[in-house]
Amino acid sequence: MLSDTHSPRFWKGVPDAVATHLEGADLILHAGDVCTAPVLTALEQWAPVRVVMGNNDLPEVAQWGATETLEVELAGLRVAMVHDSGPAPGRAARLRKRFPTAELVVFGHSHIPMDLTEAGVRIFNPGSPTDKRRQPRRTLGVLQIDDGALRSVDILPLP
Repeated sequence: MLSDTHSPRFWKGVPDAVATHLEGADLILHAGDVCTAPVLTALEQWAPVRVVMGNNDLPEVAQWGATETLEVELAGLRVAMVHDSGPAPGRAARLRKRFPTAELVVFGHSHIPMDLTEAGVRIFNPGSPTDKRRQPRRTLGVLQIDDGALRSVDILPLP
């Protein structure tokens, strides 16, 4: 799971540290701020890609297939995705209301990795693999879903 790759300013190609984690992926979720569509085409080398529009995405990202929000069932788990989840106070409750059937809501925008269960929903931000801003490390997320259950959720630091 990726977000906020910000190509071409920070993402000139799939970094080796990211590619290592894409090997064997069944699906790549990108929570927006891809900025340019070639990023998505490059990621498709590893697995199908589902993406939502970020506030910095060019129209070509929408033409590639990005939507404002995404609601999908993955291996029996109901997952929703949006780029900007709004301010931190009340975030989980707001996302629960926006996506009432989702068991997991993935978002980006802040570049702050987060895995939190609150207000009856698990919310997850993978951070950014390229632009850490004020975070100690660049990060990405990895989910393992099996038989409708989230078996593991990891925020992985990158070099």
